[in-house]
Parts: sequence; C-alpha cells; structure tokens
Amino acid sequence: RWLEAPDLQQEVYGHLAHYVPRILCQGPHSGGGREQQREELATQLLLLAPLEWFLLGGEPASGLAMLQQNNRSPPLCGRVFKVGEPTYSCMTTSGGGGFCDCGDTEAWKTGPYCQNHTPDPVSLLPPDLVARSSRIFSIILRYAVDLLTWDQEDQLPAGLEPEHGDTYYCMLFNDEVHTYEQVIYTLQKAVSCSQKEAVSFATTVDRDGRKSVRFGDRQFCEQAKSIIVRYTSRQSKPLRVQVMHSSVVAHQCFSLKALSWLGQIIQYSGLKRILCQVALKKGPEGENSSLVDRLMLNDSKMWKARNIYHQLLMNSLLMDLKFKKIFAIQFAKNYRRLQTDFMEDDHERVVSVTSLSVQLFTVPSLLQARMLMVEENLMMTIIRTFVDQLRHRDPQGRFQFDRYTAQQAFKFGRVQSLIGDLRYVLISPPPEWSDQLRLKFLDGFDAFLDLLRCMQGMDPVVRQVGQHIEMEPEWEAAFTLQMKLTNIISMIQEWCSTDEHVLIGAYKKCLSALHQCHGGLSDGEQPISLSLAGHSLDTFRYQVSQDKVSIHLPVCRMLALHVLLSRTEVASRFPEQLPLGELSPHLLIELPLRCLVLCAQVHAGMWRRNGFSLINQIYYYHNVKCRVEMFDKDIMMLQVGASMMDPNHFLMVVLSRFELFHIFSSVDIRKRYREANKDLAQQNTLIEEMLHLIIMVVERYVPGVGQVDPLEEVRREIVHQLSIRPMAHSELVKALPENQGNRETGLERVIDSVASFEWNKHFNLYFHHYSRADQSKQAEEAQRKLRRQNGEDTLPPPLPPPLCPLFGSLVNLLQCDVLLAVEGTVLQWAVEPSGGGWTESMLQRLQVLHLVGMALLEEQQQLESSSGDEDVTFTYSNKITPGEAPSTSGSVLALLESLQNAPHLEVHKDMITWILKMVENIKTIRERTSSSSSITINQGRGLEETVRDKDKAERKRKAEMARLRREKIMAQMSEMQRHFINENKELFQQSMEELEASTSAAEHICVGPRRMGWAERRQSVTCILCQEEQEVRGHGRAMVLAAFVQRSTVLSQNHHDPLFMHPELRVGIHTASCGHIMHATCWQRYFEAVQQKEQRRQQRLRGHTSYDVENGEFLCPLCECLSNTVIPLLSVEHPCLEAWLKRTSQQMAALCSTHRNPYSSGISTMINTFSMSAYKVGLRVNPNEQDPRVAVLSWATCAFTVQSIRLLEEEKKPLFGSLPCRQQEDCLSSLTRFSSACWTSAPLRTVHSHFIRLMSVYSVLSYSSVQSLDQSGRSSEDSAHLHLLHLTTVAQLVQILLTIRPALPEVSSGWQLWTSVRAGILPFLRTAALFFHYLNSAAPPADLLPGQWEALCSYLSLPSNLLLLYENHRALLEPLVSRGNPLHLCTERYRKIERLWRQHGIPEVIGHAQEANQTLVAIDWQHL
Repeated sequence: RWLEAPDLQQEVYGHLAHYVPRILCQGPHSGGGREQQREELATQLLLLAPLEWFLLGGEPASGLAMLQQNNRSPPLCGRVFKVGEPTYSCMTTSGGGGFCDCGDTEAWKTGPYCQNHTPDPVSLLPPDLVARSSRIFSIILRYAVDLLTWDQEDQLPAGLEPEHGDTYYCMLFNDEVHTYEQVIYTLQKAVSCSQKEAVSFATTVDRDGRKSVRFGDRQFCEQAKSIIVRYTSRQSKPLRVQVMHSSVVAHQCFSLKALSWLGQIIQYSGLKRILCQVALKKGPEGENSSLVDRLMLNDSKMWKARNIYHQLLMNSLLMDLKFKKIFAIQFAKNYRRLQTDFMEDDHERVVSVTSLSVQLFTVPSLLQARMLMVEENLMMTIIRTFVDQLRHRDPQGRFQFDRYTAQQAFKFGRVQSLIGDLRYVLISPPPEWSDQLRLKFLDGFDAFLDLLRCMQGMDPVVRQVGQHIEMEPEWEAAFTLQMKLTNIISMIQEWCSTDEHVLIGAYKKCLSALHQCHGGLSDGEQPISLSLAGHSLDTFRYQVSQDKVSIHLPVCRMLALHVLLSRTEVASRFPEQLPLGELSPHLLIELPLRCLVLCAQVHAGMWRRNGFSLINQIYYYHNVKCRVEMFDKDIMMLQVGASMMDPNHFLMVVLSRFELFHIFSSVDIRKRYREANKDLAQQNTLIEEMLHLIIMVVERYVPGVGQVDPLEEVRREIVHQLSIRPMAHSELVKALPENQGNRETGLERVIDSVASFEWNKHFNLYFHHYSRADQSKQAEEAQRKLRRQNGEDTLPPPLPPPLCPLFGSLVNLLQCDVLLAVEGTVLQWAVEPSGGGWTESMLQRLQVLHLVGMALLEEQQQLESSSGDEDVTFTYSNKITPGEAPSTSGSVLALLESLQNAPHLEVHKDMITWILKMVENIKTIRERTSSSSSITINQGRGLEETVRDKDKAERKRKAEMARLRREKIMAQMSEMQRHFINENKELFQQSMEELEASTSAAEHICVGPRRMGWAERRQSVTCILCQEEQEVRGHGRAMVLAAFVQRSTVLSQNHHDPLFMHPELRVGIHTASCGHIMHATCWQRYFEAVQQKEQRRQQRLRGHTSYDVENGEFLCPLCECLSNTVIPLLSVEHPCLEAWLKRTSQQMAALCSTHRNPYSSGISTMINTFSMSAYKVGLRVNPNEQDPRVAVLSWATCAFTVQSIRLLEEEKKPLFGSLPCRQQEDCLSSLTRFSSACWTSAPLRTVHSHFIRLMSVYSVLSYSSVQSLDQSGRSSEDSAHLHLLHLTTVAQLVQILLTIRPALPEVSSGWQLWTSVRAGILPFLRTAALFFHYLNSAAPPADLLPGQWEALCSYLSLPSNLLLLYENHRALLEPLVSRGNPLHLCTERYRKIERLWRQHGIPEVIGHAQEANQTLVAIDWQHL
C-alpha cells in the first residue's frame, strides 16, 4: 500500500499514530523483563518491519542479504566510541571520544588506511532503491526531528493525533545540580514509592536523561510535579518536571528507536550518502532549515537522548568526507549560538553537540582550504564567543574573578572548552599563506589581543602593612585562564613565525595594544631625576612596596614577538616596515620589571602579611606550567628594552624600582646604608635578587636573542635539571615545558647528546630556572664535582654564545659605569665586613664575581674573534683598572686583589684568582699584534697556567693508577674465593645436607626446655641511608626499623581471647613497620633534616604534608610509609661457657644492687625512644621517663600487635610467611625482643612490681627482669616460660567455658563442648606461637594452617587435649578469672573496612592519598 500511496508521509504518519501509542504507552513502567521483551518484539514487527519492507521493496531478510553481498569496505572505519570506552582504533590506541579515524586521509600524516578499509568505489544501487530510501529516510528523519524538538506537552504534530485516551506521564528529567540523595528523598515524598523504587527511578534518570515517575490523569500527575518542584527549589533551582500526554511520550520514545534503526541500516553500501543528502537538504525556510541544523540548534533542550542522534551524525555525516566539510561549515556558522546554549545547559560537554568540534577542527584541509578560518572567520568567532561569556569586569574593563557567584564559577569552568576548540584550530600552521588567510588570521589576532587586554593587570595586589590580610583573595581562576592560554599564545607565535607579513602585522597590532594599556601609566606619578656614576635620567617615582602591582601582563609579554623578528631575520630584511622608532624602551620594561621586583620583595619577606595567595601566585609564576609565557617573557622584555636603551639608564631604572638607588648613589656608602635601612636582611636580599636579574638579562640562550637553535636551549635545560639530582625519564619530561601542539618537550631529540655532555663547560650556577634553594645546593655539588675531577673549586661562568644583531648592544650592560659602580660598592663592603653593608651570599653565591667573570669572558671572546685590537669595543678590563673606575666606588681590580688573601673569603680564593689571571691573559692578548695566530695567543697565556695544567694532569694520572690498583686487588680476592669454593664443593654440599637433615629430624618446639634454637637469618644488615653493612650486636652500633605506633580499636569487639588483658579492651597500642633498617645515627640526622625542612616550609612554598612533624611523624626514606618512631634491632645471643658464667655472676649481683645495662648507649637510647613513643601515643600525654607505666605500655604494644593478627586465620593462610607487609618478620622479631629488653630503661624495682601484679603475657616479657637476664635460651628461663604459657592457657580455657553459648549446663554432647573449646582457644594459640617464635627465634614448622591442631599444640609444648591441662590447674586459676561483657559491631558496616582496619593501614592509606592528591600548592583548584 505504501508503494502506491500518493502521499507517503500521510500513510506512514497514520500507521505510526495508530500503533505507537498502543505499543509504547502501556501505563506505568514496571521495569519487568517480560514486558520489555514484548514491547521490543511489537516495535520490530509492527513499526520497523514495514519500514524495511518499503525500503527494500520486498522481504527484509533477502533484501539485506543482497545489500550485504554488494557491500564494500567503507573508506572510513567509523567505529563509534561510547563515553568512557577505551578508544582502541584500527591504527593505534588513543584517548577521548568520537569515532575511529582509520581511512581519513586528513587525520593521519601517513598511511591513513588499515588493510580492512582500503578505499574501493561504491557500487551503484538500483534506481528504485535509491528513490525509496530517499523518501523513507526523509520521512523518518523529519518525524524524529519534529518529536525530539517538540515543546508542547499535550499535543502532537499534524497527522500524529491520538485516536483515543487521555492519560499523562509525570516525566522527571536529569540535571547536574541535584544529588542522588536529594532525588531519592523527593521521589519518596512525591510519588509515595519505596526507597528501592526511588533508587531505580534516580538511576534511570541519570542514565537515560528522563523517567516517568507517575502515570494517570492530568491532575494526578500535576500533584506529583508540584511536590517535586517544592522539595527541590529550596536551595537551588528545582528539578525539571513535565506532565506530558502519554502519546507524546510514546512517539518520542519511538523517534529514538527510529534514529537507532537508521544508524544500523545505513551501514549497508550507498545508503549512508543518501541519508547525508536528506539530512543536509535545506528546507523552504532558508538558513538553518536543514534537519541537522534543527537538531543542533535544539541540542541543549533535549535530554540525554541527544546521544542517539550524535552517534547517527558520526555514523553518517562525519564518515563521508564531502558531507563532513559541509557539516563543518554549518557547525562553524552556528558556533556562537551552540556555545551560548551550552553555557546555559547544565549537562556535561560529553553529551553536547559542541563536543564534535574535535572531529571537525582538527582536520588540516578544512583550514588550509580556507573553509573555516577564511570563509567563516572561525578563529575570531571562537575568541569573541569566549570573551562575551566572561562578562564580570572591573571599571577598567579587566576580568574580575574575586566576586564570582557559584553559577558564574560554573560557567567559567564550562567556557574553558572554547580554548580547547581554539587550540584545535591552531594546531597545524599553514605551509602556504594567501592574502585572505592573512587577513582573517590578523582579524583573529586582533580579537585575541582584546582578550589579553581584559587580562592585563587583573587581580592587582597592594602590600599589606601593619595588619595581616583578613581574607585570602581569589587567584586560582586567573592562573587557570593563564595556563589554558599558554599553549594558545605559543601557537599564535608559531603561526606568525611562518610568514613575515603576518609577523609584521601582528607586531604592529601588539604594539598598538601595548600603547593603549600603557596610556596614563605615569599620570599622577611624581617625576624624579636620577644621577649615578656621571649619568642622569629623568623618570617618575613608583614603588612596588606601596603601589598596586599585578602579575598578569599578557599584552606586554605578547610583544616578545620582537624576538621572533630577530630569529626570522625579518628585522634585518624589512626594517622600513617595522615601527621600531615608535618603541619607548622605558614603557617596554616598566611593567615586567615591576613584576620581577614583586617576586624579589616576596622572597625578601616584605609581603608576609598578604597571605598565601600571593606566595602561590609567585610560585606558579616560576613554575614550568606558566613560566614560558610569564617569567621567561618578562626576562625577554627586559632584554628587548635593554638592547634599545643606554645601559646606564636601564640599570638606573632597575635600581629605582628595586628601591636601592639611594644605597649605591651615596658618597658615604656605609653611612647612608645604615641610616636608610631598618631591615638589613631585606635590603641585602633585594641586592642579591637585583644582581641575579642582571645576570639573567645578559644571558643569551634564547633563539633570537643569542645565536642558538631551539635544540640547544632544550639541551641546556636538561643539563641543568639533571645537575640538581638524577631524574627518571618521566620526571624529566614533567620538568620541561611542552611544545604547544604535539605535547613534545624536545627531550628525545637531544637525549643522546646530553649523555656525553661536558657539564662543567656549560653549567651556569645562575641558570634562570633555578630557585634560590637550587643555587645553594648546586654551588656545593658543583664544587664537589670539580674537586673530584680537577682538584679545584673554581666555578667560572660558561662561555656565552654570540648575540643576534638586534640584541648586540645588550652586552654593554656588563661594562657600563653604573654596573661598575655597583660591583665596586659590593666589593668595598666585602673588604670591610664589619660595616654590615654586605652579606656573604653576595659573594658566596658568586653574584658579583660571576658578573665580573662574564664580562671578562665576553672581552676575551671578542678579542680572539677580531682581526685587531681596534675592532674591539668591549674594554671591561681597562675600566676596572685603578684610575678608570667610577668615583662612587673603588677600582674593581684593586678590590679583588685586596680580597684575594682575605681570611674571611678563603672559600672564594680560587674564583678571585681565576678572575685575576683572566685579566692578565686579556692584557697579554691585547699586547700582541692583530696578525698573531691563535696558536701564539694560546702559548702566551703564561708559564704559571702551564705549570698548573701539568700539576692537574699528574694528579689525575696518580688517581687513575690508584683506582686500577684497587680494582686489581679486588679481582684477585674474588678469584681466590671462587677457587676455594670449587675445591671444597663436596665439603660444602655435605655440610649443608647434614644441617638440613638435623633440622628436619628435630621436633619443632618454640617454648620450654625442649625448644630448638634457630640461627639468625640476618646477622648483618644494610642501612638504607648510608648503604653501610652493620652486624647486629648488643654492644654494636644501634640499628633501627622505621615504625608507626597508633591507638587501635581493632580488638574492641572481640573479647574471647584477651590474654588476660581487660575484657573491655577498648583501645590498644599497635605497632607496625615497613621493615626498612637504618643506623640510629643516620635516622636521627634524617629526622632532623625533615624537621628543618618543615620549619622552612612556608619559605619554600610547599603545601601541607601528609605527616605531622611536630608529633614526631615522618616518611620512611625508602618506601615513604608513614612512621612516627623507630624500633631498635636486637639480636639473640647464644653465649659460650665463659661468657655465660660471667653474665650469671653479674645477674646474681644485680639482684642485690643496681642492674647493669647489657646494651650499648646507642641501643639504649633507641630503646628509650621507642618506649617513649608507645607511652606518648598510648596515653596521649607528654613524655615522662620516670612514669612507672612506661614499661607496661612497651609490653602492651607487643601483646596487642601480635594479638591483632587475625586476618591470616580468616583467609586460611599459613601462620608463618604470609603476614601483611607492615608486619613482616623484622617488625615482629624486633618488637618482641625490644619488649623483652625494655626493662633496661626502667627501674628494676618497678619492673619487679609489674611482674608480681600482672597476670598476662607481660609476665613472659618481664620475667627476664626478675633475674636481670636477656633472652639467651637457658633452660631455667625456658621452663618458666612454659609454666607461664600453661597458666595463661588454662585461664583462657576457663574464660571460654564461662562464656560459651549455649551455656555449659545446656551442652548436649562432649563433642560439641570440645568443638567450641577448640574454636575459642585457637586464636590464642596461633598468636602465642607467633610470639614465642619471634621471641626465641625457634625454627617454625612447615606451613602451619588453621586446621593443623596437633602441630600447633606440639610447637607450643602443649598437650593436644587441653582439657587435661585445665584439670591440672583449675584449682589454681578459679579465683583469678572473671567473665567479660563483650560488645558487637554491626556486621554489614564492619565488613566494609575490615581488611584495612585489621591491618592497621588506615593512617598510611590516608597519608598516601593526601600525597597523591597534593598539588604543587595545597589549594583546591575548583576550576582546573
């Protein structure tokens, strides 16, 4: 009937109007599987099957089979990825969403096809099939678009009116504002459902985007809607709820199924292009009238069903290159509106049509063919849209984030996606430019400058004086924006560098924007006149310490395009086109200099009252995430300005902004210095920072400033990073700035050359990316390396590369009169250190000496490369000689000569000597004729240097001979060892077999007179800090384990085996260790270093750590496990007869006198340290060595730690060898032996009293103190231990019999009684076995599982029938045993954290989580 119908749409609509409500409108959804299957079957048979019959002109199965036979591999793979699905494509593995690009020649540089997608011509379909598919695709797609964009709740489009029925759904829609709990609670109140039903509703809403929560008449549904709106509008906007006619809901549901059907049917050959033609065909309305346009423009109004049509677009339009370009143009035309709608929508970007930008903007041909940037001006559109969304400005038009509401902050987070789109557009610079492309790019650059103008000077700060700032200002949003734009700025500069006309145009626009920002910069400022070293300058007064200053200066930094003019040689080839005459060098340097002075004053401690917000800003200003477009560009701008100014004027401005001009301009320097400065430390720090800044300005390792290539810059960065410390590859990559487009750092291209790099020739202590801490550390490390290699400490500056012509005058800074005056002043202070006008850091960190060395190297380099003396204009050596120096200071050379032998500068003697020899060498070179060869020059460097070189060579030769001799001796010793072992191989093998046989034959017993001792497996250990081996002995150097002591409630609900501890057992003291061993002295030095580092934490701008140093916490130096004390490592000694007799005599004397400590002072100190830790943590009190409870708590932590090991029993693991990582044998062995030896730190009388009073496992530990003995395996003590074990075991049996359920009189059989007794006593016996195993070093039996009762009893010297033991000791124990009152936790809650809680790993997990989530600054960046 449809084939012959004159109006096919009317027929199809009539069919859908009749069947869709009957199939998909069946009342409230029960969610049953049977109902859903019936619905799916009816939909296929009654709705989709007729469409397939019409499309194929016959039976669908045969028609689809015919299409499948004629199908060819598509040119594109088209595998559509779902949200969160790993994107494994045909070609490679990548990240993100979208679809597989295999076969897309524009998405791959080479080899776009895999073997399954080689392009073949598409077979032509029969004409009648093409006609039918075009008609039915148009009808179904229009039907779906009409329904998905339909905004009327109780009416349908023409032709779809319902035949009967007046029922409604109350539809609840998803949003990203309300939580699950809010929705569940609201639904329970609104529709009177159970919690389970409410959870099901909420889950479906979150997954599908909407869900019907009530079905009935309109009034019934409106009642539920009003309740939902009322409950959810109290704190935020209400949930979106609509009361919709059931037929409308049914047709919308089928429209989604129809779109899915279209996505499946177009996979057959040729049908995809037909659907693309239908989807992009314009309607009679004109612009934006195609079906795809309608879907895009209504995207934000849909629920999550929009994902269905997104997948259809990716399966169709984006898979056909022709229609992909057409769709990209339509997307670009509607870009502003789409993004504006997205900002108002609260759904994530992944469900928005705007997420398709990554598929459209990353295709190079779309940009190179002038389709998007040229025809649609896409770059300017994106930037204007971005600026329009950030409307919160201050009176000067700058972005203002400090008063953002929650909604504005939410929008700011969403608007950042536009920066990602701009990055897609700029990711590939064009190889060829056209006039139209130049024009459109410069239009976009103009819009970008408008964005930067809104950022220029935002978030200004003023120094807080007197009172600390009350509230930390908002700063994260501005830096988030800066980080996002860093790559964009670099990309724009890369585009500019590819075409000289674009570069010149961008430079002019940037200069114009800078003049606008600088307008009125000096208005209202007091003009001043500066005079120093015979030079005068008129400027204006500005003090960073008093006036407003901002760290955000993107417009100023954008003018670093000046460096590109030099690098691309545009400045030399087109000088007439550049407005260099319009540049004002003073304005170029003013704002960047203020920012650098702000950093210097913060380092000097002048801004402490401004809080952490400013400290964080300064940190990120220097951090690798931001420094490329912030700190580095500020240095470049100073270099640009200095190259255009008189160097004396430049330095006078620098001195003025650093507020140091009055110090160096006074005639009586020392007097003026003392009068003018109340805080000498701050002023000295400012002088150091200023000298460092001068060093950085004179450097020329940036391409365009110096004659270096980008790879040399990367190599230099890597060398200086590796000079700080050895770095892994991943760590080194993170320390390098990324390339803007491909996320590369350049590391791989230079890594081979770095491996053979001579670091000392290129190492610069004042590398501009070093922090002050790095400089101090590197000065010591570099001098240590030089001493080891050459036997000297001299650390001269590296030989600088030549400057580019545009920056050639920059070198004159080193020889200008003002700098000579500054150098002479600082050296004069060093000559008279008692005046207090200098700091050793000015020389210790080699600042002035470094500047002098740089100048001498520059002069030597110019002399050696020139044809004659008259060609060299750099005459630094002449200016520092007596009679040539400025009048404000002494001669630099004369001062250096007087300082050469100064006793307070002994550490700098080598550097000063090197400078003086350089001066003599330069004078020698100048005296030679210009025709002298370079060989003659080298030979004339003086006899003294030649002698020194010979001495150095001789020392190196002797050191090498000594090394070879040591290696030869070690090799001989190793060979002798191997020879001896080979000759006596049979003897060694026989001895081992006898030892194994004797061990296996012996019965494994750990307590009592018959116990077998076990040789220590670790007699010597290695310190993880100093890597030295140490034998564990009682009188040797103390060795310790990093440990963590904590209060524990693990056993608070399990009272069936308390080991005579109090039955409540609410809190115990648990000890755990990672097992890493250190010397006690090494650990003390390490912990002191941790404490000092924490004291300097604010100065080093570190965030909050996961450990509390004030409470004695630290991280293990090796594994970084949380620790707060150390356990001394003690050995079990088996003395000979003579030693045993001597010790016994001492023990007998100790009964009547003060006992003698059997341990060394170091071990005794560590025993006391751990005792105090257990005491302090257990009682939460301050340490008190005289408290008698110290020994008790030491025993308690041992008992509790052993007792808390229950996880092995529940997991059916062996008793020995399967402990958790922090309860390894080292920990338990050391802990039990410590507990047996801790009596040495307490008075003997106190310990004796505890032994008498306590009836617990403590008695085993304190028994040694009764005789003042340690654990030596003697039979008398073994017997005592066995009796004590019997005693506590019988007491345990009594408690089990009293607390057994059912009660003892109600037990029906002896077997039931025995089973209950065994189950109750087993945990106690297992912990006792562990205890005596580690206490006595008794060899353990083979894997001892929970069910091996006889082996366990035998190991403990107990009868397998423990009731016999009870009968023997019942009369003795009945008065001593009392019944407990156990409590029980909720089983469900307990099981969730049982494993982690039982292992006492919660503090460590929390600590590691804090470390993992710790950003560079401990601030929650909500916008990043």
